[in-house]
Amino acid sequence: MFFKLLKDAFKVKNVRKKILFTIFIIFVFRLGTTITVPSINARNLDQLRDLPFLNMLNLVSGNALKNFSVFSMGVSPYITASIIVQLLQMDIYPKFVEWGKQGEVGRRKLNQATRYISVVFAFIQSIGITYSFDRLSSVGIVKSPSPSTFLLIGAIMTAGSVIVTWLGDQITDKGFGNGVSMIIFAGIISSIPDSLTSIYEDFFVNVRSSQLTQSYIIVGLLVLAVLGIIFFTTFVQQAEYKIPIQYTKLAQGAPTSSYLPLKVNPAGVIPVIFASSITTIPSTIIPFFENGRDIPWLVKLQEILNFQSPTGMLIYAVLIVLFSFFYTFVQVNPEKTAENLQKNGSYIPSVRPGRETEQYMSSLLKKLATVGSVFLAFISLTPIAAQQIFELSSGIALGGTSLLILISTGIESMKQLEGYLLKRKYVGFMNTDVN
Repeated sequence: MFFKLLKDAFKVKNVRKKILFTIFIIFVFRLGTTITVPSINARNLDQLRDLPFLNMLNLVSGNALKNFSVFSMGVSPYITASIIVQLLQMDIYPKFVEWGKQGEVGRRKLNQATRYISVVFAFIQSIGITYSFDRLSSVGIVKSPSPSTFLLIGAIMTAGSVIVTWLGDQITDKGFGNGVSMIIFAGIISSIPDSLTSIYEDFFVNVRSSQLTQSYIIVGLLVLAVLGIIFFTTFVQQAEYKIPIQYTKLAQGAPTSSYLPLKVNPAGVIPVIFASSITTIPSTIIPFFENGRDIPWLVKLQEILNFQSPTGMLIYAVLIVLFSFFYTFVQVNPEKTAENLQKNGSYIPSVRPGRETEQYMSSLLKKLATVGSVFLAFISLTPIAAQQIFELSSGIALGGTSLLILISTGIESMKQLEGYLLKRKYVGFMNTDVN
């Protein structure tokens, strides 16, 4: 279906231009990920490839941190800034709350504030990550460590993050799909060959001939499990709960009823990213202490939060559930939804406008968040369990998050392509009718 849709899209000139432009921008991004930051010995990063923190950052950066490239920060600071700006709009920072109610003008102001905050985060994160990795690596990754060197590296990586964010904006404005999602999508796709190579080495390299049959069986089961997870994830990500809506004030030709669609997993993949970030905090801050490994409580905390242990997996699941509930109400504000329905002269059947509608929406969102959080926990923990059972490399542990991003981006892209083709069909019909 996807290839047929893509084939039909290439027949339309404007859509073809958007797709080719997107491919070009992704090529520029992937080219930038091969350019290593000056004064960095990226080969020493191989010593840290089993760190969950490195794997998580590499995922969010679009696989750009692998070579410690100028694009290593990717869109991670922008995503963090966007989430913070969204949170501040929840009656926390009056200025942002006011801008959130100003329509297009307010949205532009919020976008500008997000960019400024993302630059600050990019600079702080780039210096922190460089220092952490330099301390964790036994031979160091910075060739000549000094304050000026770290500041220079921070400035270069910050500039790279700004460029990547700009490239994402270009995709959103002139290309096809969401720019930030497409960049992360491209990075995950580029890492698939390495993952397949890792699995091949785990099961078929230096394995005795008597164990080959067992290896084939295990790999076959893994393939079936991945296909099952892809099908299940696609089903849940497309699932919607439709709330019936009735209208009291009708414009001429307007429908008498409609529905308000809510995703079964309203929070998306953000709770998984949040939970992963929390569990990797001890590994991040230990290098900043001279004798970080000698601080008992910090080392113990690292062991407890390590999601590759039973305790860590449980805490990881609980964090995903908590963040799912929290971010669901960030994405869909029951108070604003009830207010907008009332302003538009619409209501939910058997539910009074105003306070009762808000309570109804809150109750419904709690149920959806419960389903979504269980789904996210299952998808995230399954690859980790598979890693422990089959003794796979640590990069596989983030396979659930990668699948979520790939499938979500793929679904959004397909819907956008369908929208372009449907719009062209209607425009063509109208033009024919006029002639």
